[in-house]
Amino acid sequence: MTEPADPTRPTLITLGCRLNAYESEVMRGHAADAGLGNAVIVNTCAVTGEAVRSARQAIRRAAKDHPGAPILVTGCAAQIDPGMFAAMPEVTRVIGNHEKMKAETWKPLDLLGGTEKVRVNDIMSVKETAAHLIDGMDGRARAYVQVQNGCDHRCTFCIIPFGRGNSRSVPAGDVVEQVRRLVETGHYEVVLTGVDLTSWGADLPGTPQLGNLVQRILKLVPELKQLRISSIDAIEIDEALFEAMGEPRLAPFMHLSLQHGDNLILKRMKRRHSREDAIALADRLRSLRPDIALGADIIAGFPTETEVHFENSVRLVDEAGLAFLHVFPYSPRPGTPAARMPQLDRALVKDRAARLRETAKNALQSHLKQYPGQICEPLVERGTAARLPDFTPVKLSRAPAEAGRPVRAHITGHDGEQLIGDLVE
Repeated sequence: MTEPADPTRPTLITLGCRLNAYESEVMRGHAADAGLGNAVIVNTCAVTGEAVRSARQAIRRAAKDHPGAPILVTGCAAQIDPGMFAAMPEVTRVIGNHEKMKAETWKPLDLLGGTEKVRVNDIMSVKETAAHLIDGMDGRARAYVQVQNGCDHRCTFCIIPFGRGNSRSVPAGDVVEQVRRLVETGHYEVVLTGVDLTSWGADLPGTPQLGNLVQRILKLVPELKQLRISSIDAIEIDEALFEAMGEPRLAPFMHLSLQHGDNLILKRMKRRHSREDAIALADRLRSLRPDIALGADIIAGFPTETEVHFENSVRLVDEAGLAFLHVFPYSPRPGTPAARMPQLDRALVKDRAARLRETAKNALQSHLKQYPGQICEPLVERGTAARLPDFTPVKLSRAPAEAGRPVRAHITGHDGEQLIGDLVE
């Protein structure tokens, strides 16, 4: 995602997860305040080998599109292999994941002066995550609050802990204050985000859990209209979070980090849940919140995956009642245990990913079919784009006068990817 040019604000090229997008907003503010309006900041992702290749391509493109501009590279790929990016002639500086969130990092004289090309410290030595406030990313509709960073788990396919460090949490009081300030500036919805969100609190005094934080926000910020939770680990949902599912202001949507539907592959991934756990969780969430919609991440073509293993992932979509899928074709990430396992042929990986995406397409269409004829209240993001509380996208017949607020819409149909709705006066 490349942000439009503004001579007073740096150009952001953001790759990867929603947390990266959130952090790009923080960096944009720091760099703009420091007078780095002509800079290009590339916020990289390291989740797959393909993500790293995409980062290098984005840097070369940025150099052509912005001749003479300093190119500052950060993010997980830069944290893990700063030397590779420093060796690129297009790159002015490489900045670590911890350093990028500090305002003092972006002082022009310190950042651009001298010959030091790499400013990356040992991410494993970082013990705290500071609270950062941004004004929102989707207009006044939705704002994101980072409550956790890093990960203590070591899934065999994942390099991210080495880019983000160990799990660390933002104290609950700081989170509540951020949420309150965002509501005061007019935001309708707040999304809690992190690398391993359900591990929030394990490093804080008393080891509170994510459900405690959710309940505290809902109680202490009664003006907040809607609270949403980003992707979570299916095995770590605590009882307090299950209790919170009955609160109408908690959005009826969960995106689950499932990764696969076969127990043997889940073990080889070093995941901590089984397919039976995933199905039981989905059933429990629906029993607590009948209007909930579920999404999931699933990897196709993991090393040693047979056709039987793959079909278990396909069947999981229906058995767990998943509506929204992020399908990832496996690509080996150097430095991970999975990269040393017997690999599948790339053509087979791509074929299975395509088949799983077709399953996902059919699941989404089945989800969309339940809405035509209903009067719903989607939250307007911008223009004619809106979303229901369960995150179902809606294309409105015309743009409302004001974005960032819910509207009444008569759902007339769908196009296979989103609902179609007419505004109801």
